[in-house]
Amino acid sequence: MEYKDYYKILGVDKSSSQDEIKKAYRKLAKKYHPDLNPNDTKAQEKFKEINEAYEVLGDEDKKKKYDTFGSGYNFTNGQNFDPSQFGFEDFGNGYRYTYTTGGDGGGFSDFFNMFFGGQNFGVGDIFGGRTKGRNARYETPRQSYESQLNITLEEGYNGTTKDVNLRIGGEIKSLSVKVPKGIFPGKKLKVKGEKWGINGDILFKINFIEDGRNTLEGLDIIYKLDLLPWEGALGTQVIVNTLSGKIKVTIPEAISSGKKIRIPKKGYIDMKNNVGDLYIEVNIVNPPTLTEEEKKLYEQLKSISKYNPRK
Repeated sequence: MEYKDYYKILGVDKSSSQDEIKKAYRKLAKKYHPDLNPNDTKAQEKFKEINEAYEVLGDEDKKKKYDTFGSGYNFTNGQNFDPSQFGFEDFGNGYRYTYTTGGDGGGFSDFFNMFFGGQNFGVGDIFGGRTKGRNARYETPRQSYESQLNITLEEGYNGTTKDVNLRIGGEIKSLSVKVPKGIFPGKKLKVKGEKWGINGDILFKINFIEDGRNTLEGLDIIYKLDLLPWEGALGTQVIVNTLSGKIKVTIPEAISSGKKIRIPKKGYIDMKNNVGDLYIEVNIVNPPTLTEEEKKLYEQLKSISKYNPRK
């Protein structure tokens, strides 16, 4: 029976950290996932082999025992060995430890079933650890799925619950995602999938939907306020809808586009209750059409005004 080099399967080495091993596993699992390779038996076998390798190398204890066994008995790099020397017996469908009776090991390789699972034997048996029970079965390693969740700025500010449909393993899974108030775009929410019949966790990356009016900058909110030319020239009062309710804002006279008015403590509130400010950014817009009377008034203004912004 040939030793399986799990490091080679995942494309990592013995000095790789758990984070590096996990990244390598996720990359390969995504590449060879059955959903992305339908009817491709080679990809499905590769996917099973990748999961088998990660089941061992992704667990510090199993990895240590795997390394110890490989170096202690010197059956590395594909070197063949005789399992009967270690108390195993060939029953025709793979070696089994002689003190227990067998099953199919969940479809994983004989090497894995012998030393890291199956119904009959746990890796702890070799090294004096805890023995698996007669009816113990190997469970498929937990998967990790990633998706994105789009919410509004207001939903992020107040918190919300979003109903989501995901296609996982060829099936549509419906679940609810609770979004805490004060979350920021780019953050990830982890949802445990067992409640929704999913083997593994789902990581949702949070995206904020642009509304064309509000922009989040740190904890501050930039609110774009459109004003007519005479409002900007003469000053006015406007009602602004903030995340915490409506407020009345006084616009000073002679204000121009791009100028900002700061309203303290009316910005975004994060999950630690830190509060930002609201900045009202003025944008002067001209009416799309003018009446004859409006045109005459503009002509009069043009003739009497001495201001030239180009000088």
